[in-house]
Amino acid sequence: MFRKTAFAAIFILISAGMAVAADDLMKRAQGQFKPIPQDPPAIEGNAATPEKVELGRMLYFDPRLSKSQLISCQTCHNVGLAGADLQEVSTGHGWQKGPRNSPTTFNAVFNRAQFWDGRAKDLAEQAKGPVQASVEMNNTPEQVIKTLSSIPAYGEAFKAAFPGEENALTFDNMAKAIEVFEATLLTPDSPLDQYLKGDEAALDDNQKQGLKAFMDKGCAACHNGVNIGGSNYFPFGVVEKPGADVMSEDDTGRYQVTNTAADKYVFRSPSLRNVAITQPYFHSGKVWSLHDAVEIMGSAQLGISLTNDEIDRITEFLETLTGHQPEVTHPVLPPSTDNTPKPVLD
Repeated sequence: MFRKTAFAAIFILISAGMAVAADDLMKRAQGQFKPIPQDPPAIEGNAATPEKVELGRMLYFDPRLSKSQLISCQTCHNVGLAGADLQEVSTGHGWQKGPRNSPTTFNAVFNRAQFWDGRAKDLAEQAKGPVQASVEMNNTPEQVIKTLSSIPAYGEAFKAAFPGEENALTFDNMAKAIEVFEATLLTPDSPLDQYLKGDEAALDDNQKQGLKAFMDKGCAACHNGVNIGGSNYFPFGVVEKPGADVMSEDDTGRYQVTNTAADKYVFRSPSLRNVAITQPYFHSGKVWSLHDAVEIMGSAQLGISLTNDEIDRITEFLETLTGHQPEVTHPVLPPSTDNTPKPVLD
């Protein structure tokens, strides 16, 4: 009888210890990360309305924002591919290749700034960049407005989205409409989000081990908050610079924006939301395996050699960051008219 009682007591103590450890892991995670909200956040100075979101959706998909009338935001930020394009670097006007991998637009509203080098302060400013970049849409604000103004339905849509403005159809308002639409591209309810909300069973044992390793090894120092990254700038190669097959010497990162020596090879930390389905990785887009990307980050950023088991567990944890993908219907775009500028391919 005594022996049975002793075994029962030991079992209770072990179970209690496991419960405390599990509770501690969840509390640590809740202190480092936050769930993606169900609703888009308010954007200062750019209130969302159904009319503005709908206009932004149309513009996001409309290739007539480009000089060739072949390239839209959707081309490089495909809403069916987690807001990315499955390319090392995107293909733009005249089949030119861009210099960096295309970041996802999903959850981008939570980033501190936009682009790998943070040169755009928000999504509205970011929306203007590709339209004018010669290797992307290769257009001008004047030509964009001329094109949109030639389509009566767009004139009405801009008036509805920006009521009370004498001249609603402007390049700035184009960008603002795209911004509020992109802010709706959220991926909530990932297994990690469910875990952060208190569902202990949302992660399996391997994924919890990966979560613990992600925090213990130091990954969470750069990848934390709502977006599990995107909130600050860090050198790529804090401890050990990756080889030229991963990081080009020619791309000096944020230095190209600030012209400050300390910013050489500094980049905004990417969000890890949906990272398992937004390959390839890094600003170069040279790494296609998430397992390999984890290994590289261990040596380059943390100065440690992760074991294969640790890499496997962290990779399994990162797979829990895939959230519910937004279902976006491709809009029926208003037709061009005789006054609409013709596409220019060269």
